Amino acid sequence: MPELNLIIPAVLDRALKDEMTKTGLNASSIVASALAEYLHTPLHTLFQVSTSGALVEGVYTGAVSSDVILEHGDFGLGTFENLDGEMVVLDGHIYRARGDGTVTEAPADARAPFAVVTRFAPDVDLQIAPADSYDAVMQRCDEHRRSNNIFYAVRLDGQFHQVRMRAVSPPASGARLIDAAKTQSEFELSEVRGTLVGLWSPGFSSAFSIAGYHFHFLSEDRAHGGHLLGCSTAALRLRIEALTDFHLALPENESFLKADLSKNSAGELAYAEQAH
Repeated sequence: MPELNLIIPAVLDRALKDEMTKTGLNASSIVASALAEYLHTPLHTLFQVSTSGALVEGVYTGAVSSDVILEHGDFGLGTFENLDGEMVVLDGHIYRARGDGTVTEAPADARAPFAVVTRFAPDVDLQIAPADSYDAVMQRCDEHRRSNNIFYAVRLDGQFHQVRMRAVSPPASGARLIDAAKTQSEFELSEVRGTLVGLWSPGFSSAFSIAGYHFHFLSEDRAHGGHLLGCSTAALRLRIEALTDFHLALPENESFLKADLSKNSAGELAYAEQAH
């Protein structure tokens, strides 16, 4: 992360040290929070468009455009209108991984029915040991989460021995997510460098989000990508940001407003997230 060297008055230095003693936070965290408030720039904030339950019910109408999504974050994931591919938001760019295996950078007017993004500012940055499975990768990440009751943004970079992923394609009109998942395209790559863009969401968020880990993969050459189904890895660079502020933007289009979102969609969502 960038470093900032400042000269401050003695009175602010004393106040800063008092705040550090009182809260247990380090100087970087306090100064960053103060700057974020002064500059009206959200910090440690997760911005979500629509709900996972709406996707399960087949609400695929684009609610926001890519350029609007990037106003709220430079890191995250989602999908595109009519389920036309997996969304990967990385380093301020939005990529679309389609069901035919192609990856392209999405134009500014590409619309999304669901997306979750943040301005990535990790507070953990270290190397983790090789992992022989997706479960092992998640366990490595778990070691650096301090709570099960807040959200986390997770980024892993490096060499992947094997990556298994999927990409959705536009389903038939009126199809639910569970039906679209049955015809998803699945891909496998070997010995590829790339990035996992992920979010971890607490259990209580299952009413509106995807609880647990949710990762999308993007190769270093930006030629391959999709929703992660499985992997084995060499040692990876792991970066994690704890997210303690959550903003949910609900669509105002007719398909969302008239959908029945009263059902518990967790079971169907878990099925759709798996390999088929």
